[in-house]
Amino acid sequence: MRTPHDQPAEVLVLQHLPDDGPGYLGQWLDTQGIRWHVFCADDGEVYPASVHGYRGMAVLGGEWSANDERPSLRHAEALMREADALGVPIIGHCLGGQLMARAFGGKVERAMQPEIGWMPLNTASSAAARYWFGESVLSAGIDTVANDHRVYQWHRDSFVTLPPGAELIASSPACMHQAFVIGPHLGMQFHIEITAEKIGLWMAEPGASFQRLVERWPESVQSLEAMASSSARYLGSSHALADRIYGAWLSDK
Repeated sequence: MRTPHDQPAEVLVLQHLPDDGPGYLGQWLDTQGIRWHVFCADDGEVYPASVHGYRGMAVLGGEWSANDERPSLRHAEALMREADALGVPIIGHCLGGQLMARAFGGKVERAMQPEIGWMPLNTASSAAARYWFGESVLSAGIDTVANDHRVYQWHRDSFVTLPPGAELIASSPACMHQAFVIGPHLGMQFHIEITAEKIGLWMAEPGASFQRLVERWPESVQSLEAMASSSARYLGSSHALADRIYGAWLSDK
């Protein structure tokens, strides 16, 4: 359960912005009976000095660039490096995945085109991909009638160069690097923590340039109407995939 900062917890969640909260991740942790802390930088909460005592770390998304010179972003990267040294598994969502790439020696840049909405996920055939995504994702392919796997995206930047020793385990038509593993850690470009509430919040204020993005890149940016209908179709399977991913993250390995 979400736990006050002055009480012990098993998982540390780093949140950047108030409108990009834990979502389904928090629900999953609660279902598992796992106590967790969340710190939101934009609410003035300073991230912990250390990850010592935690058995898992999650870093959420946000509209900032991973390359922005914000102290909280560099703090998050330092905590990631410490977690790696201590053997604490990390899971990064969108901006969190980009920060992971930077923390371990990769590179983040503006992507060739944005991805917004429900987009296909193409997983690799490796053992690492099977560990994180499961056999059902691999056998289904990108888009089939029986099991249509899509994930929710909202990003302009991407990890264009992976860290040394990282393995790419997923891509999409518009974004070559969708997920990578390095040691026990997973960096994702997509929002597997997405919920109907978060989608509704983001759709209510998509930004002044949103309609121009839809018109310029209709293949990778959904209209609000298409996003709403796709959410009704894909949210359930996204949560099932999240169950798999989060279970792999906090497994005993």
